[in-house]
Amino acid sequence: MKPAITFDDFLKVDIRIGTIIEVHEFPKAKNPAYQLIIDFGSLGIKKSSAQITDLYTKETLLHKQVSAIVNFKPRQIANFISEVLVLGVYNSNGNVVLLQASKKIKNGEQIS
Repeated sequence: MKPAITFDDFLKVDIRIGTIIEVHEFPKAKNPAYQLIIDFGSLGIKKSSAQITDLYTKETLLHKQVSAIVNFKPRQIANFISEVLVLGVYNSNGNVVLLQASKKIKNGEQIS
């Protein structure tokens, strides 16, 4: 378990719902990954690199809603700038399963 944080620490994390509108192969990534283009509504379009190629194809990801941390500083991964961190959990096989809402939600809505 990680160290305890305060509620104020948690409030600093901005987690939003967005819809994947484009998916591209990312051959220059060190580990297999996709380049995702995600619509966060009023927050705009953001990019993310995601190592989710084991369980998801480009076709199954397109138009899927995902949850992501949107207030990380951008990070360069190979020749790509990742602006948000898409959230997932490792399953028993070590593959990432995306965290997503059980119902459709307006893009940009904040998770609290």
